[in-house]
Amino acid sequence: MSGTAVTADLKSGQSKNLALATLAFAISFWAWNMIAPLGVRYTEELGLTSGEKSLLVATPVLVGSLGRILAGALTDRFGGRRMFTVLLLATAPFVLLVAYAGEQGSYGLLLLFGFFLGIGGTTFAVGIPFVNAWFTADRRGFATGVFGAGMGGTALSSFFTPRFVNWFGYGMTHVIIAAALVVVAFIVWSLMKDSPAWSPNTDPVVPKLSAALKLPITWQMSFLYAVAFGGFVAFSTYLPTYLKDVYDFDLTQAGTRTAGFAIAAVICRPIGGVLSDKVGPRLVAAVAFAGAAVMAVVVALQPAAEVPAGVSFVVMAAFLGLGTGGVFAWVAAAAPKERVGSVSGIVGAAGGLGGFFPPLVMGATYNEEDHSYTIGLMLLCITAVGALLFTLFGIKKKPANVSARQDVGP
Repeated sequence: MSGTAVTADLKSGQSKNLALATLAFAISFWAWNMIAPLGVRYTEELGLTSGEKSLLVATPVLVGSLGRILAGALTDRFGGRRMFTVLLLATAPFVLLVAYAGEQGSYGLLLLFGFFLGIGGTTFAVGIPFVNAWFTADRRGFATGVFGAGMGGTALSSFFTPRFVNWFGYGMTHVIIAAALVVVAFIVWSLMKDSPAWSPNTDPVVPKLSAALKLPITWQMSFLYAVAFGGFVAFSTYLPTYLKDVYDFDLTQAGTRTAGFAIAAVICRPIGGVLSDKVGPRLVAAVAFAGAAVMAVVVALQPAAEVPAGVSFVVMAAFLGLGTGGVFAWVAAAAPKERVGSVSGIVGAAGGLGGFFPPLVMGATYNEEDHSYTIGLMLLCITAVGALLFTLFGIKKKPANVSARQDVGP
């Protein structure tokens, strides 16, 4: 196919396939985040300690993180259409099994099925190479930013899951989300197409991942994404618990405010991608990490409920959203074309793991007497400052493995 024909086909299919990928990402992230909005409910019904509660909330993040490594590599080989369909269908049964575990009042089964619920979180590593192949290099920051807004599935989950439980019941809520996963899988299989600029990378998975791990950009972006996206995931999953402990909000109130946090990050992620196309991802990432460090201190001071606290968390979310958009625009610009899926999978896994540990740290450092998470928030501030310094001084202006954007065009 000629270059002109490929460009024409890209333009005709870009919007539809970007929208489908974002939809698939959003519903899978809703499922991935089914446990966290109900964390307060599980704590009260099962009599969980702070540590047990933190582990339950964080467990789905683990497989959703590590699974991205394999999902990204398989996407290079099988394409986004097939991988989205398979992962959506694979997630649905575990949504139902989590409901079963909750109805049985079994903490062990909740941990087990919550672990596999993390399959829903792996779709991120499918979508990045999928949309990357649909757009030319100068618009990949925009494309990955818009797709990344699908992480708003966590906002949908935080807002609607507690309400669905009130409206339809605990078990039926899980049935509805499982059915939605199946319906979206059918839509994806029927309407989605892989980019005409994409071609399968049939290299064996292990050598492919090994090659990606040898690229400096993989490790550099993994660290930055672990801080940016990890911070978002950590807050999205643990904020209902935080708001209950510090401000004494009930399940629905905490879910509503957590949804507001997630929405702010979702809106700012594509903004981060677009700004990266214009001023470069380094500057966007630096601003994001500086802002996150400052806001961690502000939140640690426990501003008063509603407006002061709400504004503080929204601004924190905005900086984290900018950071996630900026870092993945950097990945799209710097990763070799044939390694985008593998690199995205590894970087995405680092981001997910970045969200796995903070809830455990927050639970371990919670001062129950003072209702304070000061130590955990100060650790976040220190980490964000480290990411800022690394962004500014730790990454070469022109990585040796890439020639600006020319190496990643279709």
